[in-house]
Amino acid sequence: MKPPEEKDYVQSLERGLSVILAFSDRRPRLTLSELSELTGLSRPTVRRLVLTLERLGYVRAEGRRYVLTPHVLALGNAYLSSLNLTEVAQPYMEDVTKVTGHTCSLAALDGEDAVFLTRVPSRRVMRHTLTTGTRLPAFATSMGRVLLAWLPEHEIEEFLRHAPLPRITARTVTDPDRLREILREVRARGWALVDQEFEEGVRSFSAPVLDSGGRAIASLSMSVPAGDVGVAEIEAETLPVIVEAAREISKQLGAPASG
Repeated sequence: MKPPEEKDYVQSLERGLSVILAFSDRRPRLTLSELSELTGLSRPTVRRLVLTLERLGYVRAEGRRYVLTPHVLALGNAYLSSLNLTEVAQPYMEDVTKVTGHTCSLAALDGEDAVFLTRVPSRRVMRHTLTTGTRLPAFATSMGRVLLAWLPEHEIEEFLRHAPLPRITARTVTDPDRLREILREVRARGWALVDQEFEEGVRSFSAPVLDSGGRAIASLSMSVPAGDVGVAEIEAETLPVIVEAAREISKQLGAPASG
C-alpha cells in the first residue's frame, strides 16, 4: 500500500505545471516535440496536457508551435494577492524611487532564482528591461543573496550543494565556501551589496522584507551604474533608504520589531 503522501500525489498536475514552466523568454514558442524533450515526458502525454491547457485557456496554438496566453498570469496574481505584499510595498517603493532617482524592485525566491514581483521605474534609461516574472540567479545577485541568507541553515547547505554556480563575470563568486561566508555576513549586517558579479558595470544592493514569523518573503533592491555611483556613496546615501523602506514594509506585514 502506498504511503499517504504518495497516494495523494497528483502526477498529472505536476506534469501539467512542468509544461507551463518549460516556456521562457528564450523559448516563448515550443512544438510538442520540444516540450517533450524539455519536460522528459512522452510526446503523446505532452499532447494530451497541451490540449487540456489549450482548452483551459493557458496556451494557444500558432501553427505547429504553442505559446502561453495572458491567462497564465492569473496563477502568479493569485500568489501576489494572497500575500497582499505588492499592495503594501508599492507606496514605499514609490518613495524610494522618488528620493533616490533609481528604479526600485521587489523579488522573491523560487528555487535557485530570484524572481521579480514588481518594479517602480525611474525616468533613467535602463540598459535592460526587467519585468514581473524575470528570473535571475540568486547566488550572484544582491536580491537573491538576501533571500538565501534568511533561509534555515540546512536549506542554505542544500542550495550550495546542488545549485549551479557559473562564472557570469570576472568578479562572480562561485566558491561554495566563500558564498557561505558571504551569506552569513549578509544575515549579520541586514543587507547585501553585489559589485559587478552579475553584470559588468552594475552594482546592486538589497534588504529583506520579513513576514510575521521573521522569514524573508521578499527582497527590496536597486541597481546603479558602477561608473556613476561608488560603493562608499551607496553605503552612505542610497542603501539606508532601501533598508529603511524594507523595514517599514516588514512592519506593515507584522514582522517582529527586532527584524
